[in-house]
Amino acid sequence: MTVNHASTLKKEYFLSYINLVMISRNCSLQQAKELTIELFFKNNSEQYGKQTYERFIEAFKQLSKTEN
Repeated sequence: MTVNHASTLKKEYFLSYINLVMISRNCSLQQAKELTIELFFKNNSEQYGKQTYERFIEAFKQLSKTEN
């Protein structure tokens, strides 16, 4: 997925991204979160700005609710 460094990524982007990681890596939601932080954010929550990271966390929380 292409990332535009000039804008804030939306929660929907991360819903799709995390689901893609879980499917492609055959991993749990928690593992997908860790992989996303490592690979997408390069272990730097401010890599794409604070709001983008907050949207990522919102997406993770939403997926956590639906997983239970």
